[in-house]
Amino acid sequence: MLISAGHTEFAGPSLLVIEAAATLLGILVAFCWPRAGSVWFSKIERVFGRLAKRRVMSVVTVGLAALFVRLSILPVTPIPQPFIHDEFSYLLAGDTFASGRLTNPTHSMWKYFETFHVNQQPTYMSMYFPAQGLVLAAGKVLMRHPWFGVWLSSGIMCSAICWTLQGWLPPSWALLGGMLAVMRLGLFTYWVNGYNGGAVAAIGGAFVLGVLPRLKRTGQVRDFLLLALGIAILANSRPVEGLLVCVPALLAVFWWVATKGRTAAPTLIRRSLPGVALLVVVAASMAYYNHRVFGNSFTLPYQTNRAMYATAPVFLWLSPRAEPAYRYKVMRDFYTQAELGDFQYARTLRGFFSRTGQKIGVVTFFIFGVALMPPLLMLPWLLRDRRMTFLIAAGTVFGLGVSVNAWLFPHYVAPFAAGLYVILLQTMRHLRAWRPGGHPSGLFVVRTIPVICLMLVAVRVCAEPLNLTMNRWPAMWYGTKPLGLARARVLAQIENYPGRQLAIVRYAPEHQPFDDWVYNAADIDNSRAVWAREMDTGSAAPELLQYFRNRRVWLVQPDANPPMVSPYRMQDPGPMPHTTSSTR
Repeated sequence: MLISAGHTEFAGPSLLVIEAAATLLGILVAFCWPRAGSVWFSKIERVFGRLAKRRVMSVVTVGLAALFVRLSILPVTPIPQPFIHDEFSYLLAGDTFASGRLTNPTHSMWKYFETFHVNQQPTYMSMYFPAQGLVLAAGKVLMRHPWFGVWLSSGIMCSAICWTLQGWLPPSWALLGGMLAVMRLGLFTYWVNGYNGGAVAAIGGAFVLGVLPRLKRTGQVRDFLLLALGIAILANSRPVEGLLVCVPALLAVFWWVATKGRTAAPTLIRRSLPGVALLVVVAASMAYYNHRVFGNSFTLPYQTNRAMYATAPVFLWLSPRAEPAYRYKVMRDFYTQAELGDFQYARTLRGFFSRTGQKIGVVTFFIFGVALMPPLLMLPWLLRDRRMTFLIAAGTVFGLGVSVNAWLFPHYVAPFAAGLYVILLQTMRHLRAWRPGGHPSGLFVVRTIPVICLMLVAVRVCAEPLNLTMNRWPAMWYGTKPLGLARARVLAQIENYPGRQLAIVRYAPEHQPFDDWVYNAADIDNSRAVWAREMDTGSAAPELLQYFRNRRVWLVQPDANPPMVSPYRMQDPGPMPHTTSSTR
């Protein structure tokens, strides 16, 4: 959910203001001393130009840079703790896959484990598509922690963006774009410092968009396989937004083949068969997964969970559903107040334009920030650039498509992230050639952008000791301070006791439903600690206590300041009368 605009992490100067000031200073110098540092910039450009000509090496270098730098800053930006509902849901999927299962049987006490974005029936599993869960499972199996799957996917994403840029732009610009992706997406954003991702869908979109110019030129078997792989990744990560990328891409392929194809149609069909076969296998696997998890091959992820709990549809043209019977106030508040309220407001004329403006702001600040905004002034020139016609059209389709979604978070645009970087780098090329009054001011601005970004990375690493403020909204590339620490501390506390534990969660009446604590591992009965909900009557169900009679039972009150943990007593009073609600 969107974060309050007024909430900040520290009390010092804003990192957003520092970024804006550095950008404005660079522009000022560009007009006053446009040739400053030309000798040094030229030397650096020659070195990077030599590397850029080695295309494979460039792609590998970008990915390794993202992986190495992120590891090197672990002391100041440690492995994140889950916080948002989606993260726990994906972690359940990762835990399930890492255990060698596609799903888990419904627990007999499932009513006390109900939580957001997790199906309890017909099986116990994440409601989401499986790609992100598979990435988390890979991290857990290969490196004993699911975050390392996120870390690996982030490095691959930066490499994939560089590879995509190589298809659309000269090699040196592709390498620059890949390095910008490392600094802006691969180090501090929640795409690498969270578990609900963005990197996986960005990889899929990069394959689809990056293969188009290559298909247009050669149309080899490898190109069709990469196109199919990109479609498969999008279908299993963000299928709706992925469809908005894949449909224009496939239409472009068919158009090029029909009107300008230099290779005979039978040859292209023969070369495309391995890709088609891959998609058939993926479709069959998805059908089998849906059958095992949701009971029907044609029941997609999301459907079961949304039908059981949600009142607000995802798309604005649909009507709200009848309110189901909720067992817990916290879930009723989330679905009937937070979600439904947002949906109903977005359906009004004023709300639609307000939300659309907010969506544009979120995407712009997340992808570009302030430092990458100056080249966007060249967008009018880009509209006349025939090389960018497809991406402009595809971006328009994508933007219109996501505008009718009731919500938008930066990972929703991940399938088109590589396309946005192509557009960005092409505007930078136009800006570089801009010479107002015959002075190379545009060249200087373009040269200073990576310098500013690199400087901001160093500032962000030192944000806490420098007491810098990191605004949570608009969603920024530099992320936030660590979240989810309170739950992690309580979990570590109760797991430190001998034997197995049961944590019964009691919320205050004003509890914020976005900060939920009741999430469990795939194998609940064999977990060292199990989280359960207290009934709204203010007591635990006797059948729950009887089922877990061999566990030590704790009362956890997340809304106390700090959160309270105490032995559970059947006659404990109801919700606390005086508490300090946690904030997001």
